This record gives sequence, C-alpha cells and structure tokens, in this order.
Amino acid sequence: MATVLDLRRTDDPRDIVHRTVEFLARGQVVAIPTETVYGLAADALNPDAVARLIELKRQPPGNPLVLAVRGAEEILDFVCHWSPLAQRFANRCLPGPLTLVIPVTHSDSLVHRLPEPVRQAVVGPRGCLGFRVVDHPVVAQLQQYLRGPLVLAAAAADGADPPTGGSEVVRLWGERVPLVLDDGPTRYGGASTVARVIDNHFEILRHGAIEAAAMNEFAKPLIVLVCTGNTCRSPMAEGLFRRRLAELGEMGQGMTVLSAGVAACEGAMASPQAVEVMASQGVDISSHRSRPLNDAIISRADLVLTLTRGHRAAILAAWPELESRVQTLRIDGGDIGDPVGGSVELYETCAQQIAAALDSWMPRLQQAFLADCGENDECEGRG
Repeated sequence: MATVLDLRRTDDPRDIVHRTVEFLARGQVVAIPTETVYGLAADALNPDAVARLIELKRQPPGNPLVLAVRGAEEILDFVCHWSPLAQRFANRCLPGPLTLVIPVTHSDSLVHRLPEPVRQAVVGPRGCLGFRVVDHPVVAQLQQYLRGPLVLAAAAADGADPPTGGSEVVRLWGERVPLVLDDGPTRYGGASTVARVIDNHFEILRHGAIEAAAMNEFAKPLIVLVCTGNTCRSPMAEGLFRRRLAELGEMGQGMTVLSAGVAACEGAMASPQAVEVMASQGVDISSHRSRPLNDAIISRADLVLTLTRGHRAAILAAWPELESRVQTLRIDGGDIGDPVGGSVELYETCAQQIAAALDSWMPRLQQAFLADCGENDECEGRG
C-alpha cells in the first residue's frame, strides 16, 4: 500500500519534499498534485523509472509522455531557439495549465542528453516534445533538488478522466505506486490545455483549463507605446496605431496594442487637447485611462516603442535584458517632443510626428508579426 503524505496537514512541507526526492532518486514512480490534475512522475534521467511509469500507465507506442521542467528558460535548453509564437505562450502561460508541444530537433538540444529510452518515450511526431511548467509550490520545491526534469503522465487509469483529488489517486494507484502526495482538490479541476506550436502557427491538441479564445489572445503579438505620463503622446500613438490595424482588416486583428508611461499614475484621463486632436482625425481616445509600465506589461510585450531616447534608457535601466525589444518610435532614434500644457496646434504637430513614425514602422511590424499569421487550427487530440 502506498505511503500517503497529506500536504494539508503539515506545518513544514520540506520534509515531504525531501522524502519525495528520495523516492524519485531510487527510481520509484510517485503520484503528485499539479494545478490541473494529479500526475504520475518519474526521474527523466532514470530509464528504468520511466519504463516503470510506461508499464503502469500501459502507455501505447506513439503516445508520448510529458517532460515537466523548472521554468520556461529550461525549455529553451531543449528547443535552442524560440519561435516568436512559442515564446509568447511560454512568457504568458507558464508556469500554468498549458502543455506546450514544440520541436526539439536542433542538434544542440538538451534532449540528446536524455537516455535513449527516455527520449523515445517523450519525443513524438514531427520531433515535438510536450513541456509542462507545473504551477504548484511543492512540485516547484522538489524540482529544485532533482538533477533533471520529471517525466509526467496524468494519473488516469483505464481511459477514465484523470483524478483531481488525492483520495481518488489513492483508490486508483494505492496498490501500485509507493508514494502519493495528497493536496486535496486541484485548482482547475481538469486537464491542461495542450497546444502544438510550429513556427508561427499553433493547434490545440486537447482543450483544457485555458480556453481556446484565451489561447488566441495569448498568441497575439503585443506592441506597447510608452511616454512619460501616458496622458498625451502615447495615448495618441495608441489610437493612431489602432486605426492602422483596423485598416488592415482581418490581418490587423492578429495584433494587440496598448500604451503606458514610465512615470504614470493609474487611471488619469488623456489630456483634453489630445482627445480633441484625435477626434478631429476620427480617433476616439476619450475612454483612455493612464497606466504605469510594470513587470506584467513588459514581460508580455513583443516590442516596446518609446517616444524618446530618454524613455528607452529608463526602461532599459529597469529591464536591461530587454534591450532588443525596446526601440524608439522614430526609427532614426530621435525624440518626439512632449506637448503637455501646450496649445492644440502643438498637439497637432506632435500627432503628425507620431503618424509619420508609425508609417515607418508598419511595414516592419507587418513583416515581423503578421505576415505568416494564418487562422490557427483547433482540433481534438490525445494531448
């Protein structure tokens, strides 16, 4: 009978983590909670443990298992180069209830360091591998002590739905696995969404915790326009950008744009002059409310366009790793001056400069983010 460790009844989960690591190090298969369903886990560097997992699951050939890694940066060690779309999903959905299936065919891929039987168990059609970054604190802790990833399979038995509660896992697997971690009902109460990403297209292989509509939103490139207070220049730039996207028709729907400020407060209205000038051009920014640039926005952005070199410098001082993603709106690197407190005529001049800068960027943006974006297929699959 399995040893059952109840995570809800411990004051210090570290002891449970250490015991679980010991089981895994001995080549045992253990049942663990995730945010979606309970899973059966084995050490990915131990082919005997993975073979035991395959035997327990009666996993048919051609139905690959999932690799659970510590974070998105570890996935990059396996894929070697993100496609922009895969990176978007990784940045926006992980850790979380997404199984990201992507090619690992690069000659430098870390997949080649996995034992051959393990590689055969996790790599599927088209050289793709399914990755999970589990959003559960105990799983994250135990992975800190492991030499490599976990091979993970849903703790479903005989074709039934995978269990979402610890007691159900004990009933299904208590006689066949030596250790069950019980954390009660899972957060989502259902399986992860499985999405395969190849180049700039994705298909949903299994619908799950992340709905298809949300996946489509996560897939869209995000362009962020940044000034100081997010009440004058960047709201006008956002409004003019949105109009240009609308002019592209269906293609323009594949991109998201918003604006923010490096020194903005939350919720201020656009300046009356900015609203008036935009209205004269058929652009309504009257509902705009300012927002400060923050980690949540910057981490999702594919490209940040700043109104001045000073704004770019301020952003890179806070997020130096994003240098390639932060550019000035003027392609020549020049500044678009601040009209705050000025006349309507000054705002009109500013808007003209913004429009000219956007016109210079649009062909590049279409090529980089929209040229290959077709309608993404959705299909039911094994996942």
